[in-house]
Amino acid sequence: SLGDMVLGETPLLLALWNACSLPCTVDADALLEACCADGHRMATHQKDCSLPYATESKECRMVQEQCCHSQLEELHCATGISLANEQDRCATPHGDNTSLEATFVKRCCHCCLLGRAAQAQGQSCEYSLMVGYQCGQVFRACCVKSQETRDLDVGGLQETDKIIDVQEEQEDPYLNDRCRGGGPCKQQCRDTGDEVVCSCFVGYQLLSDGVSCEDVNECITGSHSCRLGESCINTVGSFRCQRDSSCGTGYELTEDNSCKDIDECESGIHNCLPDFICQNTLGSFRCRPKLQCKSGFIQDALGNCIDINECLSISAPCPIGHTCINTEGSYTCQKNVPNCGRGYHLNEEGTRCVDVDECAPPAEPCGKGHRCVNSPGSFRCECKTGYYFDGISRMCVDVNECQRYPGRLCGHKCENTLGSYLCSCSVGFRLSVDGRSCEDINECSSSPCSQECANVYGSYQCYCRRGYQLSDVDGVTCEDIDECALPTGGHICSYRCINIPGSFQCSCPSSGYRLAPNGRNCQGEQEGCPGVPHALLGALQCRGAEAGLQQEKTDTVRCIKSCRPNDVTCVFDPVHTISHTVISLPTFREFTRPEEIIFLRAITPPHPASQANIIFDITEGNLRDSFDIIKRYMDGMTVGVVRQVRPIVGPFHAVLKLEMNYVVGGVVSHRNVVNVHIFVSEYWF
Repeated sequence: SLGDMVLGETPLLLALWNACSLPCTVDADALLEACCADGHRMATHQKDCSLPYATESKECRMVQEQCCHSQLEELHCATGISLANEQDRCATPHGDNTSLEATFVKRCCHCCLLGRAAQAQGQSCEYSLMVGYQCGQVFRACCVKSQETRDLDVGGLQETDKIIDVQEEQEDPYLNDRCRGGGPCKQQCRDTGDEVVCSCFVGYQLLSDGVSCEDVNECITGSHSCRLGESCINTVGSFRCQRDSSCGTGYELTEDNSCKDIDECESGIHNCLPDFICQNTLGSFRCRPKLQCKSGFIQDALGNCIDINECLSISAPCPIGHTCINTEGSYTCQKNVPNCGRGYHLNEEGTRCVDVDECAPPAEPCGKGHRCVNSPGSFRCECKTGYYFDGISRMCVDVNECQRYPGRLCGHKCENTLGSYLCSCSVGFRLSVDGRSCEDINECSSSPCSQECANVYGSYQCYCRRGYQLSDVDGVTCEDIDECALPTGGHICSYRCINIPGSFQCSCPSSGYRLAPNGRNCQGEQEGCPGVPHALLGALQCRGAEAGLQQEKTDTVRCIKSCRPNDVTCVFDPVHTISHTVISLPTFREFTRPEEIIFLRAITPPHPASQANIIFDITEGNLRDSFDIIKRYMDGMTVGVVRQVRPIVGPFHAVLKLEMNYVVGGVVSHRNVVNVHIFVSEYWF
C-alpha cells in the first residue's frame, strides 16, 4: 500500500509519541490521535496546511500541522507515482516546478521511474543509494509492481497458485525489511542487511542515540549565508535572512534582499518641468534646465536667466576713482569727478579736493602784525592761542575762556590760565583724552555690542551704524533697516526703493527718466531739473567768513558756529548749527492723512536736573499752512516730526526753516536751525 511506500509520520510527531513513556495516560494518547486525524482530514479535503487550527492546545496544533504535512506529502507522492505509471514521464501539471507540491510529486515520480528502470534492466529491486527512506520505498514498490506485471504478461495462462507462489517469493524479502513503516529512525532509515542506518533531513542533525534528529541552528553554527546588514533568523530545518534596516527613499528591496536604486527618470515619477531634463542619481534625481544662460547671467531654480550685478561682487571690478554701473549682462566704469566747495580746489591729478591755503606768502589777508591761521576751507585772523586783539590798547589780552564760555569748554570745572585754561573733574570721574570732557568707566572697552557702543553714566548703550537698528529682543544685536519699508520709505526715493544690507538704492522708470546725482530723485533724460542745482548750491553754501560759521562735511550740509575772538554777539547768539538739506515729494494722487516727511532727533540728557525742554517750530516757508511739526518720544530720544497736512500739486518749491530750541529755565540756551528745501514734483514721484 501507499502507507508502506512513504514515511509514516514526520519526526516531530514521532518525537511527541516517543516522549510519552510510562507517565502518559491513554486519554492523552487518544487526544493526540484525534489531533492527528484532524490534520489528515485538512490535508485530504483542503489540500492546505497553513489554515488556522481551532484547538487552543499548543501540542495539539503541532501534531495537527505535522500530520497534515505528512498526509499532504503522501498525497503528492501518490500523484507522482501515478504520473510515472501512466505517462512514463514527470511533467508536473501547468508546468509548475517551484512549489512544494511540485517538489514532492517530482521526487516520487523520479524514484518510481528509477525502480521501473531497474526492473527492466534486470537489476535488484533493493536500492542501496543514500536517497532517503521514502524514495527507497517508492523505488522498491514500483520495481516490484513492474516485475509482477511482466510475469503476468509472460505467463498469462499459468495456474493461479503458481502466480501466487511467484508473488510470495518476490514479496518475501521486503516483509522482513526492518525499515518498513519507518523502522526505529525518526526521519530517514536504510536497511543495509547487517544493520539499520538512520539519517536526518537537510537542516537536521542526528542525536547521540543514533535514532533521533534535532534542528540545526544555522545562525549559531555560522553555516548561514546572510550578508552584512542582514540578521539570521533560525527556522525548523532551515533559516532565513532579514534586513536590519529599510532601503530608504529612492531605493527598492529586491528578491535577493538587497537595495536597488529607483530610476525616477525612466519610471516617469519625477517632477521636472517641460523645460528641464531629468538626470537620475543614486537615491534621487536632478532637474537640469535645457536652456543655458549667457555670460553675465545666472540661472535660478526655475531655469530663468537672472542678471549678475558685478558691482556687488566681493572684488571691485572698477579701479579706484571710478564708479561701477551695472548693465544687462555686464557693467561699465564711470570716472568720479569731485565737485569742490568754497575754500577747496582739485589736486593736480584731479582725483580729490584739497584745502586752499589762504595764508600762504606773499598773501597777507589779515594785514601786518596779525597772525593768519589757515583752516580747512577757510582762514581766520587772531593773536596767539588764548589771547584776543584789543582794538583800544592794541595789545593781545588774555582771554578768560571760563568766563566767556561758561559751561561750554569743560565738562565739570574750568580754571583759567595765561593763554589757555585747565579742565578738572568731580570725584568719581576722570578727564578724557581731549582734556575737557569728564567720563566714567567705559564699559564699551569689553565690546558688548555687535556694532557700536556708547558709554553713559554708570552704563552703556548700543547703537548701530547707518542703515541698521537695534534688535528689540536683546538690545545688543544690530539688524538691517528696511528703509524702503519705513513710514517715510515712499519719500526716500522718487520712484522705487530697493533695500540692501545697511542702506538702500533708488531706481527710476526705464524709459524717459534717469537717476539724479543725489541718487534718490528721478529727472528727465532731456529736460533735467531747471533751476534746482543752482538754487540748491546757493542755499547749501556756508558763508563762514561772514557768519562766523564752520562747515562740516556730512550728507546733510551743516554749518557749526565758530565765533571770532572779539565777536560777542556771535558768542551769545543761541544758534549753534545751521543745516541745509533737500527732500523731494511727489504730488500725492490720494491724500487721505498727514504724511510724515522729516524727523529731527535729539538725545535727552541723562540727568533730570539738567533736562531741557525741546521745542520744535516752523518759522518760515510754510505757505498755506501745508506743513506742521509735532513732538514724539522714541527710544529715549525727543523727535520732531514734520508732516505734510495739506495736498500740494507740483511743480512746487519751498524752503522750510525749522528750529529746534533747547529751553532751560524758560531761556533758550541752544538752537539748531534746519533749512529744508522741499521740491514737489508734478508727477506722483
